[in-house]
Amino acid sequence: MTLNVFIESLKYNAPPSDITPELQALWYDAKGNWDIAHQIVQNNSSSESAWVHAYLHRKELDIYNASYWYRIAGKPMPEISYQKEWEEISQALLLSLKSI
Repeated sequence: MTLNVFIESLKYNAPPSDITPELQALWYDAKGNWDIAHQIVQNNSSSESAWVHAYLHRKELDIYNASYWYRIAGKPMPEISYQKEWEEISQALLLSLKSI
């Protein structure tokens, strides 16, 4: 799946069935449902979930919590827009789907 196809899927009422929980969380976040996005990643121990978790807390302006999750994910806290970060994380996760 490409980033454009993923973005196009936002016009539907449910995320694509063939994506990872982390991508589902990003999908719900883009649809304006931060709570569901957070529920999806908060109990997952993968570095990908930690990255999405960090982004969600940065977007929420909970910088202390975001900093913790960026460290867990092994990623620096970015100084880019939330939209740009959403796209970068989505693209990276979509590329990892192709390698499976």
